[in-house]
Amino acid sequence: MKALEDILDRNINSGIEKLVVMAGLLVAVLTAPAAELQDLVGQTAQGPFKPDWPSLHAHQDPEWFRDAKFGIYTHWGPVTVGCEDAPQGGEWYGREMYLTNKPIFTWHRQRFGDQHTFGYKDVIPRFTAPKFNPEKWADLFARAGAKFAGPVAVHHDNFAMWDSAVTPWNSMKMGPKRDITGELAKAYRACGLRLITTFHHGFAWRYYEPAFQFDAANGRNFQLYTEPHGPNDPPSRRFQEQWLAMVMEVVRKYEPDMIWFDFELNEVITPEYQRRMFADYYNWAAAQGKESAVAHKFREIHQYTGILDFERGREDRLVPYPWLTDTALGPWFNRKADPYRSTENLIHVLADIVAKNGCLLLNVGPNADGSIPERAEKMLIEMGAWLKVNGEAIYGTRPWLVYGEGPTRSGGGGFSEGTDQAFNAQDIRFTTKGDALYAITLGWPEREFTLHAVRADSAGSDAQVELLGHGPVPHRVNAERQIVIDPPALSVAQLPCLHAFSFKLTGFKTSVHPSAR
Repeated sequence: MKALEDILDRNINSGIEKLVVMAGLLVAVLTAPAAELQDLVGQTAQGPFKPDWPSLHAHQDPEWFRDAKFGIYTHWGPVTVGCEDAPQGGEWYGREMYLTNKPIFTWHRQRFGDQHTFGYKDVIPRFTAPKFNPEKWADLFARAGAKFAGPVAVHHDNFAMWDSAVTPWNSMKMGPKRDITGELAKAYRACGLRLITTFHHGFAWRYYEPAFQFDAANGRNFQLYTEPHGPNDPPSRRFQEQWLAMVMEVVRKYEPDMIWFDFELNEVITPEYQRRMFADYYNWAAAQGKESAVAHKFREIHQYTGILDFERGREDRLVPYPWLTDTALGPWFNRKADPYRSTENLIHVLADIVAKNGCLLLNVGPNADGSIPERAEKMLIEMGAWLKVNGEAIYGTRPWLVYGEGPTRSGGGGFSEGTDQAFNAQDIRFTTKGDALYAITLGWPEREFTLHAVRADSAGSDAQVELLGHGPVPHRVNAERQIVIDPPALSVAQLPCLHAFSFKLTGFKTSVHPSAR
């Protein structure tokens, strides 16, 4: 109790108000559902993995992930209601609506009212999603060429997009009053997609700190806003128990093939709870006979376990471990005024990622009403058309000895894509499958070109080069043992696709050319 008084002394000036807040917190804890409290104090699941790094290091990343290459997820929820027509900064709506120096603060007050009385908890009922159709989402994402898909199960706002017994702040009890995650899981699996669920709620501990000066001050809605605390206070044990319970509730109810965590996994959640999460999920998957994967953003954890993820960035070289890029068509949550990237850029980035042993997780931000924006749908259909022709050079492939050649270098870790330069037809990315080597040119090569990095150690009588979607094309091996390809003279209308072109080499034994070492 003394610790609670210290927290309140730093946040609330009035003695009477402090008593009210303390009473509210006590009532909230005492009236929490018994089932929830039972979940929160659960022990690590039994199985082959213990909650320590040496044991977790034995977990193997699944081959299905390495084969899939391309997945889609969706930032969507009450945040979208606030941000899609809001000024810049709307993607952090639940936090910035409480920061008096941010444009969102004034915009919220003008649209909804004073944050003391109309806070984020009051935005949630406006999230009704009348046009949400999980089957339409699943059909579109499958046509786009995705092999795995899933929702942002819970964002920084701590609102669960599923039917939860752990927190009352969920999409079945409030807002749309639908089990969003459950409906999407069923629809995605019906389209042959593996399921990913992403978790961002560890940052709720920091996300809502400005709200304690407004409607979160009374502590009654602590399961949404977290317990009132100071800016530098470590997360409470109760908060971390709820964090873990929410993760494992989704795992047990919806059986995701992969779970993914945002930056707060290492910045807020303590090592004890990190290790418990990995062990619980790995042990659950082992009991189900399921190949499981966990993605996160920290090399400190990756040295022990998990798939390393780069937000809006990627590796700048070929690495021996599988990894993931998470990026977006445009903004994370739909904001109508924000621009989108081009389809060509997206396809070029995908080829660059796959050649370096990575996979792409692409975010689509639906409209607040649950429909997919028309411009997003157009891009996804265009990407699907490209993958229909070139998927052989992407899905199920592995990197070659070097990732590629050409003048353009890209990557360099998280948030590096803002410095990328546009690729061109001289940029070539390599992948392999069986005995085939694929050379993907990031633009149409209008004249004969040489694979400078590839040495043809031998070429059988059946050696050929095929342009995917077109057929065999002329080639020769020059005096330096490099393969020279002569693309056909095709008009734009005759090209098998747009943006990037895959040349399949078979019948050759290859190595890295000395000039490329």
